[in-house]
Amino acid sequence: MDVARVLLCLFSVLVSEKFLVAAFSQSLVSDFTFTLPAGRKECFFQTMKKDASLEIEYQVLDGAGLDVDFSLSSPTGHVLYSEHRKSDGVYTVETEDGDNIFCFDNSFSAVSEKIIFFELLMDNMEQEGEEPEDWKEYVHGTDMLDMKLEDIMDTINSVKARLGKSLQIQTVLKAFEARDRNLQESNYDRVNMWSMTNMLVMMLVTGVQVYLIRALFEDKRHVRT
Repeated sequence: MDVARVLLCLFSVLVSEKFLVAAFSQSLVSDFTFTLPAGRKECFFQTMKKDASLEIEYQVLDGAGLDVDFSLSSPTGHVLYSEHRKSDGVYTVETEDGDNIFCFDNSFSAVSEKIIFFELLMDNMEQEGEEPEDWKEYVHGTDMLDMKLEDIMDTINSVKARLGKSLQIQTVLKAFEARDRNLQESNYDRVNMWSMTNMLVMMLVTGVQVYLIRALFEDKRHVRT
């Protein structure tokens, strides 16, 4: 009986491949890193369905101040979120049919470019009128095996959702690590520069002091014999 149950599990997974693809494709994740020049504004467009969910998370990884202006607009042009001089943010909206617009603005900075990372998490993106195939029609004899295949599918979907969430968290943590590393390297360069400057000033002051002290004790009188 145990062998039959294992075979039935494998069979149900194989014949329901199309169903699994349809079920797992409802949540989409994408991320992008780009350089925003000084004095520039960059906008991106994401096409969404009605009653879907769009989550946007961004971070400024490098650049003076680690800040940028951010705005998110609906397909009708209504501004949903607008933030000024922020280093990171997370925003979630229920979408409509059309292109959602989100922009990063660095026009307030005249000389410093910014490196920006953002990630999009899109839920409920299935096509209208498209329903997953009923995988149970391929499976027979479930009553004899006294087995609930719905529980198996729920477990698989739960594992897939958790793996996707883990991948999303790891991507965000990598972005945090990159930003912190850039900040530390920038501070390291600044410390080295000011240390060298202080050393040169100290050497210059030491030389001036030695010269002045020698000038005080130098006897410039000429003795005739």
